[in-house]
Amino acid sequence: MILTRRTFLQTAAAAAATAALGAEALAAPAPAKAEKKAAKSLRILILGGTGFLGPATIEAALGRGHKVTMFNRGKTRPDLFPTVARLQGDRDPRKGEGLKSLEEGEWDVVIDNSAYYPRMVTASASLLAKRCKTYIIISSISAYKEPNPENGTETAPLAVLADAAVEDMGKEYQNYGGLKALCEQAAEKAMPGRVAVVRPGYIVGPDDASGRFAYWPVRMDRGGEIAVPGSPEDPVQIIDVRDLGAWLVRLAEDGTTGVFNATGPERRLPWGRLVDACVKATAATSTLTWIPAEFLAKQEGVEFPIWAPYLGETKGFHTWSNARAVAAGLRFRPVEATAKDTLAWYKTQEKVEKGRTRLAGPSPEGEAKLLAAWKAARK
Repeated sequence: MILTRRTFLQTAAAAAATAALGAEALAAPAPAKAEKKAAKSLRILILGGTGFLGPATIEAALGRGHKVTMFNRGKTRPDLFPTVARLQGDRDPRKGEGLKSLEEGEWDVVIDNSAYYPRMVTASASLLAKRCKTYIIISSISAYKEPNPENGTETAPLAVLADAAVEDMGKEYQNYGGLKALCEQAAEKAMPGRVAVVRPGYIVGPDDASGRFAYWPVRMDRGGEIAVPGSPEDPVQIIDVRDLGAWLVRLAEDGTTGVFNATGPERRLPWGRLVDACVKATAATSTLTWIPAEFLAKQEGVEFPIWAPYLGETKGFHTWSNARAVAAGLRFRPVEATAKDTLAWYKTQEKVEKGRTRLAGPSPEGEAKLLAAWKAARK
């Protein structure tokens, strides 16, 4: 079975909702040089902040000298960032104290990286509208209507839900994209002209609990014969969480608004180069066996993360234009660095939080079965 939009929606929603590891896990390799202090220190409120993207954004903000406040339930990683101000509550104003702790205080920028349901975005954005200047909401390329166009821009049609009031992701997360689109609209309605909508695709790198990108360098590290889907020329788009977090801080500093596809790298990345980067991240000896998308489409029970076939309904999946984001300052580290750092991070995790290092992708048995089927088909 090949990767489908359904698979992306499932993993995207699950990864977004899953908190990352304890504070020790954040000792991932740092960028090559320390960030310079910003010309002006901003007051930044982060709705969420304890998951994958949240800590990367907070680290970038603190590195630039900004004052950060976190708003969350206080249940996940309560000891994370002990010097950062905390407000406790719930995104759902109908639960517990709801947004009560946000009724006072002023901020220059709000970064909403836990926006899943429009009713809740409306509540927070409306409450904060008079006490902040800009609102940055983290959406997703899932917000676009399928099938995705090739080289699509931010003007591509958005997903539409039959029931705009639904507050359930759906059995196969089929509502995720439509809900993200509605969250964007809710923020803009509450703060017209003061919203930056950020639509990432696959966010990868150290501290990612989804096991999607990590599958590849970890699999290369085991060595042996490795099944690789598709063709080396297939396009693929990823963005390192540290690059995305740093860019969100830059948007905050510049007061940037508008809609942006936060996909990377800057120029089209061939799948073969990304695979090669994962090979180079390890000293293990391996042999790559490329298996065409057409053959994979006929197989059952095998799904490969990150890659999507460059044909049919997924042909445009990894081709989104990021020109607007690049013009607004988005920058990317080499994919080789992301692969190396992700593998290094993965290898430390059992010492930090046992059982957290799960991987997406086929099991060794499933991969062996696929390789055998491919070889048999070629005889």
